[in-house]
Parts: sequence; C-alpha cells; structure tokens
Amino acid sequence: MAKAEKKLPRDRRRSRRVTIGNYEIETRGLGTGFWTDLYHRSMTVYWPAFFGSAAAIFLVLNAAFAFIYWLGDKPVANVAGNLPLPLSLFYFSIETLATVGYGDMHPQTNYGHIVATVEIFTGMCFLAVMTGLIFARFSRPRARIVFARHPVVAVRQGRQTLMIRIANARHDTISQATARLWFIREERTKEGDTIRRFYELILDRNEHPMFSLSWTLFHAIDESSPLYRLSRDDLAASEAALILNVSGVDDNSAQRLHARKLYSEEDIRWQHRYVDITSESSEGRLVLDYTKFHDVTPLEA
Repeated sequence: MAKAEKKLPRDRRRSRRVTIGNYEIETRGLGTGFWTDLYHRSMTVYWPAFFGSAAAIFLVLNAAFAFIYWLGDKPVANVAGNLPLPLSLFYFSIETLATVGYGDMHPQTNYGHIVATVEIFTGMCFLAVMTGLIFARFSRPRARIVFARHPVVAVRQGRQTLMIRIANARHDTISQATARLWFIREERTKEGDTIRRFYELILDRNEHPMFSLSWTLFHAIDESSPLYRLSRDDLAASEAALILNVSGVDDNSAQRLHARKLYSEEDIRWQHRYVDITSESSEGRLVLDYTKFHDVTPLEA
C-alpha cells in the first residue's frame, strides 16, 4: 500500500476535502503545509483545540529547555530535593519561561544564564503571540443571525414568490441591515464548456433600518427573475443553489457584522408557507415563538 501511494502524482498527494454548505468538494494541487497559513488556522480552529494546542506547545517548550539544562554541568542551583532532577529542571523551566522566578532555584553558571536568557526571550515572544491571538479571537465580531432551514416558494400578492425568513438571535439592533440573495447554477456554453454562473435575485426589500427581531425576504419570480419557469427538476439538473448574505452595523459595538447561508435546491419547499410565529399575550404584548421559526406547512391545492 505504501508503494502505491509513492507512485501517486504530487497534486493527488496534496488533495484535501472542504465543505461549503451542503456540498463536499475535493481540491488538489494546492500547498497544504501547516505553516502556510498558521494565523488563519489559529483564528478558525475551535476553542478547545486552540487552548489544547497552546498547552501542548507550552509543555513541549519547557521539556526541551529542561533537557538543555540537563546537558549542562549543574547550571541551576538548589535543584536537589524530593523531586527527581529532570522534573525539577522541568519546573524551573516553567518558572523561567513564565518569568515568575520564585527564587529558590536560579542559574548559577554561565551556561545556565545563557539558556535562561534564551528561554525568557522565547517566553516573552510566546506570551505576546498568545495575547494577540486571544484578543483577536475575542474581539472578532460575530453575528448571531438565524436562517430558516428551508426557503419556501408560494403565491404572494398574485405572484410566485421565493421567501426566506431570518432573525436576529441577540435581539439588539442591527442598523443599515442589508441582504443580498444570489442564485447559482451550472450552464453549458456554446462551445460545450460547463461553467457556474451567479445571478443576483432582486429582493422586494433588501434593507432593514432596525433589524432586531425577524425579517422575511421576498423575491418575485416574474419574467425578469432568473428563476422564471424553472421547475424543481430544472434546478436539480443544474445543481442550483442559493446564497444569502446579510450584513449590518451592531449598535452596541459599532462593528460591522456579516452572516451567510447556503441553500441547495433540495432545501427549497415548493408551494409551502412559513408557520406564523407571532401572537398576542394575555397582557397585550406581541409574542414571537421561535420554536416554530423553521416550521413550514404545505399550501392547500
């Protein structure tokens, strides 16, 4: 099996799989080295993996410096005690890398001072990088916009209309909220080439002055729409998809937020409507029941 892998082309050995929405894509020929985009990996990895990797690096660094101390001739004073020498040097390395310095153990030779100097510099750089990464991850704006699982197509005001319901889960105000909906499909050119084309679907109201609760987007499927006279089978044959981009300014942080949702043609529910989530409480307040947010119901024939 190992011999067969050696005969694979270079671009096959560098293949990897990525998931975009409901689509799984395999890419080949791009460099996938760990160091090629380390910052992006650090910003996008999950928090447990982030702190787990940081802890592993911290332990490896201290173990490496403890081994370097061990190579010297008694470079550290007061290491004798109840603990074994390698473990004592490991703890001394942690104190040095963290610039704590309790005072009971300290370098006593020129070799020990040189290693401690290098370790302190390494610890300062490691602390600066970790501080910057943690701050960047915490300060990065994230939108909590909920997208309905299924777009629906039904008659609205006498016209076939594509509808998508979204909501702001934080219930704060997003000013200058803007939505743009795109339709993607495969098309064949006159030369016989297959390409993927993007068409923007014009929304009835693509801006919201104060997006804080729910918002339903409407696209009329008329003669000017790229979806005009397309059936469910047509969309499936062309591997069609919908991309919804929503952006706005969070009033609390004054930062611009972005959110995106990709729908495949299988997600669209034809001749369905959304279940109403609004009602009125006994005290006369408007009630929004988000447990029904994703529910759709078929229209009567």
